[in-house]
Amino acid sequence: MDIAATVEAACGIEVTELIERTGGQLSAVYEVRTSADPLIVKVYAPEWQWKQAKEVHVYSLLDGLPVPEVLYVGDTFTILTKLDGMPLSEVEPDDPRAVYTQLGRLLQRIHTIEQPAYGYLTDRILDPLPDNDQYMRRQFAKKLDEFAGDPALKAKLAAHVDKHAHLFAANSQAVLCHNDFYEGNILVDPETWQVTGFIDVENAIAADPLLDLAKTIQYSIRGDAEKLQGLNDGYGATPPDRIDLYRLYHSLELWDWFHSIGETAHLDSIAGDLEELVSRDG
Repeated sequence: MDIAATVEAACGIEVTELIERTGGQLSAVYEVRTSADPLIVKVYAPEWQWKQAKEVHVYSLLDGLPVPEVLYVGDTFTILTKLDGMPLSEVEPDDPRAVYTQLGRLLQRIHTIEQPAYGYLTDRILDPLPDNDQYMRRQFAKKLDEFAGDPALKAKLAAHVDKHAHLFAANSQAVLCHNDFYEGNILVDPETWQVTGFIDVENAIAADPLLDLAKTIQYSIRGDAEKLQGLNDGYGATPPDRIDLYRLYHSLELWDWFHSIGETAHLDSIAGDLEELVSRDG
């Protein structure tokens, strides 16, 4: 595929430079410098075209929020606008609380986008379930079944989930969840520390909004009191019991994922996180 010629034909602008970017596990990602604003082109292998359809659909749901605009959808490729800013993971804010307050507000806005059922999102909801109780019980059962670590820890996890599963019913409305709202997917202006946008919607689901919030807490905040306070300032008060249960889910899911791809370096650390979360049981 001739990326430059494709962009020129689709957008009617001259391409001056093509840069292959890192970070696309399921697609090749290119930054395209043009006679106008720079663009992003994502090229999908045929077997991942459903991921392409998902990205286009989710970005359409996020219309009005600071996300890339889909300019053109072709056979196995998508052309998007390029957002300004640097990944938050690559810079150190002067005031992390103020930055995380912005993240809390953005998550709150995302979570106003209601969904008709609970489940994994493509350009529709796959295997939808009508309530959060059924959805989270199914998800935990699946992740516990996949867990191939210490049997004693697995038994503790199963007992903990069984004891606290009644909390799932506290949520009654599925919403759009980014499901990967961590610092690597957040863009900021390092001069003003304003959040300029967010990217990467490949993990999006329809679920309890606190499931989304918990993933940010578990993946990015990790005990940083200033960041957590900022997130709460922007998002509003949340019940800690459900957040902690969902943090457990995300750590369990991450352990299973690393194990499935043969990446063992982080398994003991994640198992430690699981032990710590279960130890909070009261």
